[in-house]
Amino acid sequence: MSDPQRAERRTQRSLSPIWIVPLVAVLIGAWMIYDNLSRLGPSITLIIDNAEGIEAGKTLIKTRNVEVGRVERVSLSDDLGHAVISARMSPQAEAMLNDDTRFWVVKPRIGREGVSGLGTVLSGAYIQLLPGNSDQGRREFTVLEQPPVAPPDAPGLRINLVSQVGNAISTGDPVTYQGYTVGRVEDSRFDPDKREMRHLLYIQSPYDVLVTTTTRFWTGSGVDVRLDSQGFRVNVASLESLVGGGVTFGVPDNAAMGHKAKPGATYVLFPDEDSANEGSYEQYLEYVLLVDDTVRGLSPGAPVEYRGVRIGTVVSVPWNFTAPQPDSLSRFAIPVLIRIEPQRFDDSVEDIDTEDWYQRLDRMFGHGLRASLKAGNLLTGALFVDLNFHQDVVPFQRMSFVERRVFPTTSGSFAQIEQKVSNLLDKFNNLEIEPILGTLNATLESTRQTMEKVNGIAASLDALLADPATGQLPDNANATLRQLRDTLQGFSPDSQGYNELTQTLSRLEKLMRDLQPVVRTLNDQPNALIFDKKLTEDPQPRAAP
Repeated sequence: MSDPQRAERRTQRSLSPIWIVPLVAVLIGAWMIYDNLSRLGPSITLIIDNAEGIEAGKTLIKTRNVEVGRVERVSLSDDLGHAVISARMSPQAEAMLNDDTRFWVVKPRIGREGVSGLGTVLSGAYIQLLPGNSDQGRREFTVLEQPPVAPPDAPGLRINLVSQVGNAISTGDPVTYQGYTVGRVEDSRFDPDKREMRHLLYIQSPYDVLVTTTTRFWTGSGVDVRLDSQGFRVNVASLESLVGGGVTFGVPDNAAMGHKAKPGATYVLFPDEDSANEGSYEQYLEYVLLVDDTVRGLSPGAPVEYRGVRIGTVVSVPWNFTAPQPDSLSRFAIPVLIRIEPQRFDDSVEDIDTEDWYQRLDRMFGHGLRASLKAGNLLTGALFVDLNFHQDVVPFQRMSFVERRVFPTTSGSFAQIEQKVSNLLDKFNNLEIEPILGTLNATLESTRQTMEKVNGIAASLDALLADPATGQLPDNANATLRQLRDTLQGFSPDSQGYNELTQTLSRLEKLMRDLQPVVRTLNDQPNALIFDKKLTEDPQPRAAP
């Protein structure tokens, strides 16, 4: 018998080649996961008040119309006060996410500049990204309600305006200079502590040089219609300002151009151009007028003029009405506060010596300078303060009213007219009316008799014209004229009478020629018809001596 087969022991490898396949698969999967993660950009959070038109997985984030992200999730905040948007950005957008970056939703809008975002009607709304230049990175942003006026790094000038609540200026309103749009209002916010509006203005380059240290800003209302003591005025701004208003600026006529404004400078926003111009007169003299006449029609802002030239402004009507007056026992006048502005005479003077001006006006008071109220517009009844010199006025004693100097006054034009009318009525009352009425009655009686005679003459004339014989006068005159015409026609050159008359005149002319010797003889010898004509000897010439 042969030996039975014996098992042969062999040493087996620790790792079978079959495991290479799953290992490679794991490596490939890990590489794909790494590659996918490396291609993903940062995740950001957007805060928005209303997520209208925003859809998770569909709404894109774009810059310059290039996709740089996509919305992944839209949810409400914990306090339900706003919506929270989670978006995934592309790797190339990571450098754009900083403190200056701005986001807003692009959708169809109708604004002062027209209609925008019509391309999103079919494609849907998307979120626009405006890259910033800050070095500080950021991952959470607040979505703007309106598109920004200009990028943060746009060339130009940004300044601040402070105004009252009544100035209705909102974001996006135009900023104009002489009717041309040179910028926009970037932001408008109300400060409840100071109770004032604060506006951020952007003036685009190269128009930023127009804003100087002496520039004044005022509200552009589009159409400004005024009917006051200075007449009827209409000022029409640009069409955009006409629709939505805006801000206008310029340098007052009485001010120098000044230096270029610095970024972030603060200015006051005036309600209108006149207020802006008046705000440039920073030095003035205050006086109080104690007016005995009515002040109806006199309003704050009315001009104070000297012979038609404006030199000041009415500040308040009335002013401290209940304060005790210097001579309250003899009168109860209406106090009116005015300002005399010497800078209107010379705008190049920066520092005004007010005491010198007070003394100068005091000397003028001694020469009869007085203030009175006059009508500036008969249609509206608006009044203004007129300064002029008057003769035969009561000397003025210097006095004060509530720590303000008193400007002497005199009766206005209306009061003077009323006084003249009253004097005229008094003269009428003193007239003796009865003799005048008796003379007037006699005159009327004589006039009546004259009119009766005139009526009689008119009746006789009517009877004459109604007589048939008077009516035949034109026919008789026509017949006479016809006979005269026939007679004249008988002496025409072609008529027989004319020829006979011509022949008779010819014979008469011949007879006159024949009679000329006879007449000459009779002139020489009147008795020639009786006696013979004397023959005269021929004259003999004298002989030479």
